Amino acid sequence: MFHYKSNILSVYFFLLFFKLIIAATFATAQGSGTPLTGGPDPNPTASLPPNNRSTHYNQIGWYAFFGTVKLSSKFGLHTEYQFRRNNLVTDWQQGLLRVGINYQVNPRVLLRAGYAWAETYAYGDIPINALGRSFTEHRLFQMAQLSHKEGLLELQHRFMLEQRFVGRYSSAAVEKEDEFPFMHRARYMIRMQAPLKGREIKDKTAYAALYNEIMIGFGKIVNANIFDQNRIGLLVGYRFSKTLRVEGGYLNQTLQFGRLINGCNIFQSNSGLIVNTNFNF
Repeated sequence: MFHYKSNILSVYFFLLFFKLIIAATFATAQGSGTPLTGGPDPNPTASLPPNNRSTHYNQIGWYAFFGTVKLSSKFGLHTEYQFRRNNLVTDWQQGLLRVGINYQVNPRVLLRAGYAWAETYAYGDIPINALGRSFTEHRLFQMAQLSHKEGLLELQHRFMLEQRFVGRYSSAAVEKEDEFPFMHRARYMIRMQAPLKGREIKDKTAYAALYNEIMIGFGKIVNANIFDQNRIGLLVGYRFSKTLRVEGGYLNQTLQFGRLINGCNIFQSNSGLIVNTNFNF
């Protein structure tokens, strides 16, 4: 019965996600192409020549701590903090704090809602902020995670909606962000993992994992492009016990700026190391 209900939910969330993409496409056609941060964009999307893009490369290191505290048979508390570094460890890229309440519908379906705080720094050749400054973002989020197993392979589908208040500076004269435009973002991640020995991931078991996540902006204020990010990770991990699991490996983050520079789409291709430490209490 759980397997049947999970399949129905998977179909529902897939349809919802694609509906949001369609809505984002229409919103982009009708929207103003407001840039993410800094002042007004002097190069509107309508004047952009096709395939006019510039890609910049950074070497990153993401080091994350996740903690889940079980409050009852259905409810739990989710906490995490991510140290996201540029040049692997030496410089800040972003700091991300996320907290939420979990609701376990059944063994295959997990719901979560909560709040996230992010501080993005001026890193790389071209900073994300048009004035070359760091900026703060506040988010509300809702998540549904569907899990199932096919032979040795464990699969997770994570659907997330975010309501984002992204800090920006109205002019170079102000010292702190004085505007927080409201934006929407939809995220979908698929993760696959399998034990490196045996038929299941249990205590004292090594495993390999692969995931891919896409992020799409939508709504009236949708930036210059609806595509936001794509992330790919290839990991090797070890489950010490039900309480502790550690994994690490390769990460690539493709990021598109929400503003144009000299009529050009700016992309970042950020690749490097990712290390996750997971606690369950």
